Amino acid sequence: MLKVLKNLKKSWIAVVMIVLLLCIQAWTDLSLPDFTSKIVNNGIQAGGIETPIPEVITKENMELIKIFSSEEDYNNIIKNYRLVGDIQTKDETEKIEKYFGKDYQVKNNILYTLNNIDEQKQGELTKLLTSPIMELATILDEEKANQIKEKMLENIPEPQKQIITNLSLIEIIKTMPKEQLTQIIEQFNLQIESMPDSIKEQAAVSSVKTIYESQGVNTEKLQNDYIFMAGIQMLGVASISMISAILIMFLSAKVAAKLGKTLREKVFKKVLSFSRAELTEYSTASLITRSTNDIQQIQSLIAMMFRVLVYAPIMGIGAFIKVLTQSDNSMAWIIGVAILAILFIIGTLFIIAMPKFKKFQSLIDRINLVSREILTGLPVIRAFNKEKKEEARFEKANMDIRKTDTFISRVMSMMMPLLMFIMNSTMLLIIWFGGQNVDQGVLQVGDMMAFIQYTMQILISFLFISMLSIMLPRASVSANRIVEVLETDPSIKDKEETKEFNKDKKGLVEFKNVSFRYPDADTEILEDINFTAEPGKTTAIIGSTGSGKSTIVNLIPRFYDTTEGEILVDGVNIKDVSQKELRDIIGLVPQKGVLFAGTIESNIKYSDDNMSDEKMIEAAQIAQAEEFIDSKEEKYKSPIAQSGNNVSGGQKQRLAIARAIAKDPEIFIFDDSFSALDFKTDSKLREALSAKTKNKTVIIVAQRISTILNADQIIVMEEGKVVGIGKHEQLMKDNETYRQIALSQLSEKELGGDV
Repeated sequence: MLKVLKNLKKSWIAVVMIVLLLCIQAWTDLSLPDFTSKIVNNGIQAGGIETPIPEVITKENMELIKIFSSEEDYNNIIKNYRLVGDIQTKDETEKIEKYFGKDYQVKNNILYTLNNIDEQKQGELTKLLTSPIMELATILDEEKANQIKEKMLENIPEPQKQIITNLSLIEIIKTMPKEQLTQIIEQFNLQIESMPDSIKEQAAVSSVKTIYESQGVNTEKLQNDYIFMAGIQMLGVASISMISAILIMFLSAKVAAKLGKTLREKVFKKVLSFSRAELTEYSTASLITRSTNDIQQIQSLIAMMFRVLVYAPIMGIGAFIKVLTQSDNSMAWIIGVAILAILFIIGTLFIIAMPKFKKFQSLIDRINLVSREILTGLPVIRAFNKEKKEEARFEKANMDIRKTDTFISRVMSMMMPLLMFIMNSTMLLIIWFGGQNVDQGVLQVGDMMAFIQYTMQILISFLFISMLSIMLPRASVSANRIVEVLETDPSIKDKEETKEFNKDKKGLVEFKNVSFRYPDADTEILEDINFTAEPGKTTAIIGSTGSGKSTIVNLIPRFYDTTEGEILVDGVNIKDVSQKELRDIIGLVPQKGVLFAGTIESNIKYSDDNMSDEKMIEAAQIAQAEEFIDSKEEKYKSPIAQSGNNVSGGQKQRLAIARAIAKDPEIFIFDDSFSALDFKTDSKLREALSAKTKNKTVIIVAQRISTILNADQIIVMEEGKVVGIGKHEQLMKDNETYRQIALSQLSEKELGGDV
């Protein structure tokens, strides 16, 4: 898989952008639970007050704080506040307008505002103010103040009680002896210190709200403003996350499509370099599957891989850190149990399904092969009434795929329900234990909600990874199949330093002690072949079926390499020249005419798109194709279907011959190319061709004696060996094999007449 991913270097800029955007999205998504916690804890429960430090406080309340603080603590508190005077600073004006409105008139020296302080000083001031603020809020709360006052009156003598009854709790505290007041404050502080930090802070914040209400602050507006601003910020962060996600999907799809294009190009280019030995090893159906289905699997994986491999770990790790640092971590064990359960499920399903994924791709190869064979051989199947047999063969291949696919689907379909069960069970556990903590005052509601969100982010990260585990096995198999093709070393390849053709021996083809066997074959197909084909002459090769005629001509353009001996073209061993230059000087007409989808013109001009129309028409005339071309309405612009299925066998063969003639090569090779032509057309074609190939080397593989009667040299093949070389007359006298072939086709009179 890593070898395939190396091809992403062409899209490195987009990949870097995706990673950056994923980091941004992860940061925004991790920020959202904080906003939820703030809205619940600060916005709803605390009335929009974030810290237990009042930003504005009256001089009267500040003096009460002095009563509940030590002299040293009060001095440290008061130095962080400034008494508002006639001239107000911008910061003071903003704070006054925030809490009291624009129309509020500040009387001189009755209001303190908090200075701008850093986080460290805020932490220090919070510790100093927590107890005094809570004590002040208690005496400002009329109901609580009356309860405290009643308890105090219980232990006071009747004469004093009548005097104190008419006083407020604040007045009582101000007149209380210092020792008694100190004792009461110490008892109150002990109660506060016994409270959990989170609850203590929440109580202190609520106390600030009480103080604000006593000062005439519109706390309802303060709460609404806080929730509104927090909501706007939350919406902004969510919008950034949404935009990032859209850009990520767009760029991921683009990178995946580009990777698919690159892999298809590489596979196709590699296949073009294969010799027939490699093409035999990889079936056509398999190569098509690897170029389409396998690459599509990888492309689909890449489209979501970045989101999983980058986003999921950032989210999972980030959320886990948030759980441990910013919220109550007493329930972290729940996350650990959930993660272990998810990993167990993913691992088990992965082990079960992986072998089936490997088998599935091979089965796709098989059904493509069967389909291709049936569709290609449809006329033969119908002629022999074997439709039922072929249907059964296809049904078996189709059923094998269905069974494997069903097994994989059933296994993988269990994943999502199991994972959702784990997620829902995890949420129930958090609510159960979190609810108990909230009830005990150990945890705030907003913190529990944030914990749930962080936990879901962690589990969703593993859910993304589980989705990848569904796609990864199949994509991994596909990647291996693609790499297998890309790393296949062609058996026929150019040397690092190639030679140039000898211009003095232009068109000369020499076979010297050539032997050949097909890959994995046990016996030689050709054995000790020696002959020379000279320019300006026609060399014909004839022999019984399977004698090696076509194999000889396939060796000349290096479709295969000789096992022993050497083949020289233009005086140079063909293994020492580049394949492109070798094939540039050869015009090959294969045994089976091959046409490409397009037009008659595009097929004849296949060797050179810029070929002149005059040259194209001349080639068609020599190949005796002009007659049927002119009969068509669009002439040379007439369409040719895939594989030339809309023209007859003879017309297809003539167009293939015209294509080779139009190339005007040094060496013409006709591999039984005249067999589909009638005798009259064959005769006319050879007559016209002889004028075109006066200075060319012509090699003809033929089954019909009439095609080669006038050849300058006839090579007779039998069981992979040359059993005779000479002209027609000589071979008729001296070579029994040739004589038998000739007499099997023509009478002695016809053969003698030609002689």
